[in-house]
Amino acid sequence: MKLYQLCGTDPKAGFSPYTWRVKLCLLHKGLAYDEEPIRFLEKDKISHAPVQTVPVLDDGDITVVDSFAIAEYLEATYPEPSLFGGPVAAAQARFFNSWIDQNLVMGIAGMMLKDIHDCLDSDNQAYFRETREARFGASLEDVVANRDEAVEAFRTSLAPLRLLAAKNKFLSGDAPYWLDYAVFGTFMWPHIVSDFQLLLEDDPLFGWRERMFDLFGGAGRSAKRAV
Repeated sequence: MKLYQLCGTDPKAGFSPYTWRVKLCLLHKGLAYDEEPIRFLEKDKISHAPVQTVPVLDDGDITVVDSFAIAEYLEATYPEPSLFGGPVAAAQARFFNSWIDQNLVMGIAGMMLKDIHDCLDSDNQAYFRETREARFGASLEDVVANRDEAVEAFRTSLAPLRLLAAKNKFLSGDAPYWLDYAVFGTFMWPHIVSDFQLLLEDDPLFGWRERMFDLFGGAGRSAKRAV
């Protein structure tokens, strides 16, 4: 298998939240894979995929895109151990996938834009600035200017996850499953590119994230950072 991961100047510091979700799913299932770094201006590397955005997973002659579609593919093709814990949980995961993208990804994005920019080389910086400033309708600096206030609203938005983290060892219960990987993979994004603190130490989610860092031989904790 080959998994394409977005990176900046350092090819070992992969930061795509969606690729991190897939990486954790592969580790959960004990599947071997090679990680291929790709920068924003290197879309030719994934020209064989139906869309040129990561994650892209090549499994022999099969190419799958989109982190949730890849999780479903892995579950169908390599069913044990299960990623979802059963068909009901798999169906509910579609709701959680949308919620995570709308709340976590969108909430984090506006606070991390300048940090992502700063870990890129000059050519990719120019591309990133042009496309993201057009998308957000403001300069990168202006978008992140109020992140000390924005992070408070972000922390409040995590209340549903916080309730799970306060009650259980993992969001999925006694053991981690897809929901844990989808949320933690998203948190790996800011962890790789920034020193900005999204979670307070007394937050139950902080303790959950620490436990997630230690999974799979400390794969998250030992990951190369761009900062």
